[in-house]
Amino acid sequence: MSDMMANTPEPPYYAVIFTSIRTTVEDGYSTMATRMVALASGQPGFLGVESARSEIGITVSYWADLEAIRAWKAHAEHRVAQEYGRQRWYSAYKTRICRVERDYDWSEPTG
Repeated sequence: MSDMMANTPEPPYYAVIFTSIRTTVEDGYSTMATRMVALASGQPGFLGVESARSEIGITVSYWADLEAIRAWKAHAEHRVAQEYGRQRWYSAYKTRICRVERDYDWSEPTG
């Protein structure tokens, strides 16, 4: 499997899908995004993250349970990033929380 995809465990687990539309403000965004991934990676229950951006951005983070998601949402530094996002970087966003019941994968054979 690609190194760009999260290596998640056997289901069930949870996915937080964050879809966003950016403003034109760039100042500090990349630094904060990198910091949030590093910080989330150290949180109990964090399983991985995948992200892509074109006209809209989609970041999916994977978590062991709902309590881990609640703890991440309430994390003090993450709350600061959320506020900066609303004030500076996003014109709109939507967060969806889903229970992953099944997953499967395929990758092109190498060699």
